[in-house]
Amino acid sequence: MLQQVIDRRLSGKNKSIGNRERFLRRYRDQIRDAVRKAVAGRGIRDIEQGEDITLPRRDVSEPVFGHGPGGTQERVHPGNEEFVRGDHISRPKKGGGGGQGPGASPDGVSEDDFVFRITREEFMQYFFDDLALPHLVRTQLLPDALEWKMQRAGFISEGTPTNLHVVRSMRIALSRRIAMGGDARKQMRELQALLVAMQRDALTPRSEILALKAQIEALGRRLMRIPFLDPFDLRFRNRVRVPLPASKAVMFCLMDVSGSMDEARKDLAKRFFILLYLFLMRHYQKTDVVFIRHHTQASEVSEQEFFQSTESGGTVVSSALTLMHQIIQARYSPTEWNIYGAQASDGDNWHQDSAKCRELLVEKLLPASRYFAYIQVAEERQNLWEVYSQVREAHPNFAMQKITDASEIYPVFRELFKKGQPA
Repeated sequence: MLQQVIDRRLSGKNKSIGNRERFLRRYRDQIRDAVRKAVAGRGIRDIEQGEDITLPRRDVSEPVFGHGPGGTQERVHPGNEEFVRGDHISRPKKGGGGGQGPGASPDGVSEDDFVFRITREEFMQYFFDDLALPHLVRTQLLPDALEWKMQRAGFISEGTPTNLHVVRSMRIALSRRIAMGGDARKQMRELQALLVAMQRDALTPRSEILALKAQIEALGRRLMRIPFLDPFDLRFRNRVRVPLPASKAVMFCLMDVSGSMDEARKDLAKRFFILLYLFLMRHYQKTDVVFIRHHTQASEVSEQEFFQSTESGGTVVSSALTLMHQIIQARYSPTEWNIYGAQASDGDNWHQDSAKCRELLVEKLLPASRYFAYIQVAEERQNLWEVYSQVREAHPNFAMQKITDASEIYPVFRELFKKGQPA
């Protein structure tokens, strides 16, 4: 018995969910661009809210059918007091109509753009749509795998009609018919040859010929009883679910909280890390986030302490990199985890310590990491920026950007984590 399930759930204003999803798929690119423009006008704390999206009317226009010039047309004009049946009405001149083009209202004012509201989930989906952790690979199989794929696993003798493999079924049926009727066909060929010889011999009794014909007919009926296709012959495609290797990742968030990082610079760094945290929590379920704050000393802190603590002091950037390396050795093996790092600082550091930072990055952290991003929240060129520039030239998995204003957070974030980063 065929069963059909019809989804009659309604979204806002009694419009069907199917129509809405179809609209979102059709105008995906236009909606994504509109979301990026909308992000520039909202604060970091408001990023997870919905949004009223405005699309240019020309981008959502639908194809229409119209009458071309020429031909004979019959129309009914209500309220006609001038013409009678049989009168010929002259066509309007081209360019008439008061200069109103498509999309214009009767008073000459163009129509408004198309505005609709997307939900919080839809807004976040479009905002992070083309972002990804660079060079992420699947490292191991987990017993609680969340991702599966269907894989072919040969053929089985039972299944649904849609999975029937016709060629293999016919091949098995042919093999069965040959095996079951082989002896009978061989015997029939021998008897037919004997019958021809007996018919040529005039001395052969007619009773023997009739008996031989009856024997040949019996063999023919025996062969006819062999079914052309038997349920035993049917073979169906078999597919099984196999778990996909899990892509376990860890993101290290390193933030400078020294005295040179004033409140404005700390606010820029925190906004960047909040955006990074939202991105990771939304797209990667098997992802750990390690928060490290540093001044002269580095310490691993909780999420709340990372974003709300007001501790400050001197500056020793290498302390954070050293702690990151120690945590990797203790808890995150590079053979099992995809390791990422994001560091935010104003670039102010001791010259001797900057050289140590380069040594830690080149010799210990970058070889074990998929990607490491450095963000400087200051415009002036500090000594740490100069040292890191040398690292960037030799290591493609190291990136660095500057953020000096809140409006630059989103473009820089998208540049650092866009899909298709070079390997």
